[in-house]
Amino acid sequence: MLQMRPGCECCDRDLPPDSADARICSFECTFCSDCSIQRLAGTCPNCGGELLPRPSRSAAKLEKYPGSTARVFKPEGCAAAT
Repeated sequence: MLQMRPGCECCDRDLPPDSADARICSFECTFCSDCSIQRLAGTCPNCGGELLPRPSRSAAKLEKYPGSTARVFKPEGCAAAT
């Protein structure tokens, strides 16, 4: 099950579980759409994977399976992977 991390690793912008602005890679590194496009060119700086829109979770399932509260914030690593 997706962790649904609560914030962008680059700018620490809030990304609640229902946010359409969240982008993730296959390891669930999480970024906002602005950082994903403008800073990272759609590539995860941690693993080099593609950043895609995070799938949504229905409100009923969010009640039973809420998103993570653990934030990951690494502004020093917020550059496109090479």
